[in-house]
Amino acid sequence: MRFSMLLTTLLAAPVTFAQFGDPPNELEQAVMDAMQSEIRTAEERARDRNRQPAQVLDFFRLEPDMTVIELLPFSGWYTKILAPVLNEAGMLYVTHPAPTFYSAPFAGVTDLPGMQDVEVLGWGAAADPNGSPWIASGPWDVEPVDMVLTFRNYHNFDYDARMAINKSSFDALKPGGLYGIVDHTRRHMEPDNTENGRRVDPVLAIKEVQDSGFVLVDYSTLLRRPDDELRFEVGRRTVTGNTDRFALLFMKPE
Repeated sequence: MRFSMLLTTLLAAPVTFAQFGDPPNELEQAVMDAMQSEIRTAEERARDRNRQPAQVLDFFRLEPDMTVIELLPFSGWYTKILAPVLNEAGMLYVTHPAPTFYSAPFAGVTDLPGMQDVEVLGWGAAADPNGSPWIASGPWDVEPVDMVLTFRNYHNFDYDARMAINKSSFDALKPGGLYGIVDHTRRHMEPDNTENGRRVDPVLAIKEVQDSGFVLVDYSTLLRRPDDELRFEVGRRTVTGNTDRFALLFMKPE
């Protein structure tokens, strides 16, 4: 019953994202300026049109004076955009399990021009003795922040780890703080199989985050890709770069 109510909420919620052709607002302009930074590689720039960071961050209600935590930045694709936007009036933290293959690509990112003020937080949990990087987080040693963001990472964790990460995010946020998630879409209530391991049922994500104390604020179809049939692994040559993704925005109650 709760799934049906959540699905109804998801489908009925207002869609709020910048339409192509609209003049950029102040935040979008700041993001687009950051996208022109010389620290970004040609490969990173090639993904801009698909990932639409200016519109996504506008949907998440990012403001330049916010304190933000980015979860699992990997190679820093979003970090290189967030940091310049927040450098003057805000603050950017990043956190990931270490040492893992997830932290290795990030090595050196904070040494790049304009990135020195990015602070790396400890993940707050010991490394998995079995060698898995997908471990639950502990509390982050940080004063309450305005926003927590994660991009295409929620799918990597099992249920217990996801709930721990949601709790860590909830505890790190100020009352009224925002929690934004982007991930690859899985068919609703589809069991795990060899093709959907890096996809997430958005209704399940909503349920889990709400069970962690958050309130659903909005969702966006900005990254909707109707020609992705949701049948294949996101890394397949016929799918990669064109996956259907959801963006969900939650708030810690005031």
